[in-house]
Amino acid sequence: MRSGGTTLVAALLGVGLCGLALAGCAGPASTPGGPGPAAIVEKWTSCAEIAPQAGAMLPVPPEAGGSATPAGVEPRVGRIDPDFAPLAAVLCGRNVVPGAGGGREQVATERRADDIGPLVAALGLADQERGPGQVACTADLLVPPWLALLDDKGRWLRPYLPMDACGKPRPEVRAALDGLRLTTVDSRTVGVVESSEAEAAGCAQRWSDMVWVEGTVGRPGRVAPAAAPKAGPLRLCVYQVPPSERGGGKPAGDFVYGRPLPPERQADVLRALAGTRPAADCATPASRFAVLRPADGSGPEWYVELDACRRFLVVAPPGGSQLGQGDAALAALLGPS
Repeated sequence: MRSGGTTLVAALLGVGLCGLALAGCAGPASTPGGPGPAAIVEKWTSCAEIAPQAGAMLPVPPEAGGSATPAGVEPRVGRIDPDFAPLAAVLCGRNVVPGAGGGREQVATERRADDIGPLVAALGLADQERGPGQVACTADLLVPPWLALLDDKGRWLRPYLPMDACGKPRPEVRAALDGLRLTTVDSRTVGVVESSEAEAAGCAQRWSDMVWVEGTVGRPGRVAPAAAPKAGPLRLCVYQVPPSERGGGKPAGDFVYGRPLPPERQADVLRALAGTRPAADCATPASRFAVLRPADGSGPEWYVELDACRRFLVVAPPGGSQLGQGDAALAALLGPS
């Protein structure tokens, strides 16, 4: 998520897992095409009011929704109406930065540029259409910034970005965005990407309850009693599942505590896992679960429900998973002390 010294558009570039691919993209011909005029909104207030979710990398709580547009619906994106004379551009977005006390935070920003002549000119270009020639298109997913244009009356609109032959913003548009001289108008912390406690523990801030996933939609095998697990040093990470997530398709939990397991405690945990019985069917989602991962990143992982049905899941590379039935004694071994 960190952009370093990259350009504005390049910083928003997510590369597909398939890397580069050839596609039947169009040649250089152009066509006016595209949507109709953009909807003009009477008064700009702020990114926090109008676009609270712009660039969100973390869930946005309902109370953070804006009120400048009816029912939170964004105005229609489109071409710039001839009667609208843009004087400034505003970009709403988010960045991940180091937290003051460690960890990483998500910061929402509002940035403004007043010298926008080249950008307005680029936004007036036509889309490129399919032509007789074939060009190589990459599988990059280019996510443009949330952009608004303002006029001297304080009105604003969301401009359409003319597309190139591969369905991405034209190079002229990208160059104009990268060339903007931006001033930060507002910057505010909106969430924790990784707390200092999670960072110190070597745990991720959020993790999914894979016991519930495999127990409800997966087809894991059943652990045979006395199947003694073996592992090197393990790291414990414990997560709390919010009520809104419980019972979902892939419930995510928030970090609560974590630490490397002391050798004696680890031996007790592994013995408890070895002495369990096959998991019973369960319809009650856990509110808290533990993840046990090898400190060196290799070997199997264990997921343990710390309440509700107290099942556990073994995930062994390169694939495959097994469910087993834990108990209160196993959960106690994975407690905060």
